[in-house]
Amino acid sequence: MRVRLLEATEDPEELVCRGARNDYMSDWVGDQSFEDAMAGVDGDTIEEQKANFLGKLLKRGHYGPFEHPSATFAIEGMSRSCMAQLTRHRHASFDVQSMRYVAFDDVDPADVEDGEMVVTPPSATDAEWVGRNQQGGQADEDVVERREEVFQSSVRRAVEDYQELLDLGMPPEDARFVLPIGTEVNVVVTLNPRSLMHIADMRAAADAQWEIRDLTEQLLDLAAEWCPHTFDYYDEHMKHRKNRLAP
Repeated sequence: MRVRLLEATEDPEELVCRGARNDYMSDWVGDQSFEDAMAGVDGDTIEEQKANFLGKLLKRGHYGPFEHPSATFAIEGMSRSCMAQLTRHRHASFDVQSMRYVAFDDVDPADVEDGEMVVTPPSATDAEWVGRNQQGGQADEDVVERREEVFQSSVRRAVEDYQELLDLGMPPEDARFVLPIGTEVNVVVTLNPRSLMHIADMRAAADAQWEIRDLTEQLLDLAAEWCPHTFDYYDEHMKHRKNRLAP
């Protein structure tokens, strides 16, 4: 899976600070320079003031100002299973690659074993992988070898059947019914910092599934470059406190 930042609000943390400072001052923030709007906030430089003020907002639970900026991410190659988990967060906006209009008729079923078109979970190939609900610890090598054989043959057969149905004239929107829930899909999602922190509270947690955790960590890495003070504070003080932020 790959995640790329497509577009984002410039100076997002300045925007958060301006919105929040509006709540605590009598003058209109629209007439003020950013330096004037931040007057009285602790810090020797404007960056220190931003970091201190953003941290104070998060500590107090004043999350509303973090809804003003937004960022749009492109996600390549997530499973439909992972997409179902992500799109449960209805405060984000989504565009999802359509299997009604995009037909995967040019994929070689033999390439499915190399991870093309269908996501392969680690438990299908890694004997040392221990899932959240796995009983009895690590699996035997022979068991995992058989898992991989069953998984890959099932997926390959589904892709072959899908392509045969297309050849028989079935519309892609109907032929797709035979494909597994692990079929890859590309998604575009727009989030604000508050909604991303809420998603991370739930989806970066240890009891979340491996794929959604990977996605969330990639989003957080990109968000840390976009809103460094905000996500530095989140990472140090708030991450893994499940359900800390309401959506």
